[in-house]
Amino acid sequence: MGIGILSALKSKGNNHDYLLAGSNIKPWLAALSAIATSCSGYMFIGMIGYTYLYGISSMWIMLGFIVGDFVSSGFAFRRIREATEERKVMSFGGVISRWQKGTDFTKLRKLVGVITLIFLGTYAAAQFAAGSKALHILFGWDYKIGAILGAIMVFLYCTAGGIRASIWTDAAQSFVMIISMTILCFTSIYVLGGLEATWVQMKMIGPNFVSLMPKHTALAGPAGWILFIAGWFIAGFGVIGQPHIMVRFMMVDDPKNMNKVRLYYYLWYSAFSAITIMVGLLTRLLLPEVGSFDSELALPLLANQLLPSILIGVVLAGLFAATMSTADSQILSCCAAITRDLFPNKKEKIIVTKLTTLGVTATALTIALFGTQSVYDLICMSWSTLGCCFGPLIVLYCMKKRVTERVAIFMVIFAFITALSFRYFGLHNHINEIAPGVAMGFVVYSVGTMMENTTIPLRKLLIWITNNFK
Repeated sequence: MGIGILSALKSKGNNHDYLLAGSNIKPWLAALSAIATSCSGYMFIGMIGYTYLYGISSMWIMLGFIVGDFVSSGFAFRRIREATEERKVMSFGGVISRWQKGTDFTKLRKLVGVITLIFLGTYAAAQFAAGSKALHILFGWDYKIGAILGAIMVFLYCTAGGIRASIWTDAAQSFVMIISMTILCFTSIYVLGGLEATWVQMKMIGPNFVSLMPKHTALAGPAGWILFIAGWFIAGFGVIGQPHIMVRFMMVDDPKNMNKVRLYYYLWYSAFSAITIMVGLLTRLLLPEVGSFDSELALPLLANQLLPSILIGVVLAGLFAATMSTADSQILSCCAAITRDLFPNKKEKIIVTKLTTLGVTATALTIALFGTQSVYDLICMSWSTLGCCFGPLIVLYCMKKRVTERVAIFMVIFAFITALSFRYFGLHNHINEIAPGVAMGFVVYSVGTMMENTTIPLRKLLIWITNNFK
């Protein structure tokens, strides 16, 4: 909180500084901020819980994420930064709606704003829920207390320094996250008797736990493995559709520094992912009572069992750092969606933006307090929806393909429907729902572009639906 509030000393008191930090963030800061934002409560709570249940094969989730993320970053990150500067926009919706020269897709911008608000708000709620779970285990506090404390802290430093406060705290939180996870990893290995003894005990759990190939897929055999891995690769690729992460790259001081950002980003990302998976495996050995407790509580339970009080505090700090570093980014992205995309703050009053921050924080907290889904499920659903709705458009823009507003709107809508349908009907057990959602986006582009160039009655129907879209 101290770091976040001190960032107010550099604040210029305008919306550009509040939402984009004046587009003057150093590469290492942008990279660490993006990592802290991406490696959220999903890693500390969700990923450890998943690895606890399914074993070594969970590594394919992170490998898919990192490789997919790396591929998309190679052609998208710098172009997004350049488009932000050229179009003078302050929100992710602004980038998407004004990317092409001479265009200002106001209907698309509002649609992007609505989807961002709904799913990033849900995503932020999942972060608050993750922190609450840890406090419940360590101190026996009511589940609601952690969410309330997290929301208050995030609101205070975000309103003090805006996105700069988020970035400064993210950088500090990145170090706390990796230090706390490393302490837990090496302490666990020591308690188990070393690496060799640890491996022997892992094999005793069963062949599925130490199998490299996922055995829990809906389809058996190679077909199930391929779909599982491909789905997570596309999920990683979907990073370009995540407003709260892309805004970090939108504010780098110079587009030419993007390769430096990528170097710092992927080195840190890979190291943290490997340690997280290792902790998940070790937790299964030290807390073997599968089915008797929520696997998403594995990390705080392990810390409580192994560490002295002061180191439990470090782990708790790491967990809270992970959740807050993501929640603050998502709340500010929602704030930008409201004040720049849905209801433009034409008078540029900073007080309006700060009051919006309060409203978004309160809404996310309400969802955290009364929601029932797991952290893992909430985050996966939100990530997939945002990635498939916005990812295909960014890809087409980077390929310099011309997209009309009505085609772009239909791409977003049909990708959205496809992803939610796969999850609702349980088809995401075969392949992550982002994959069919992304595919649908490109199919709609191909069909829509063809229809735009014809005189068939369907084209008139397409125009009428778009013109009457609310």
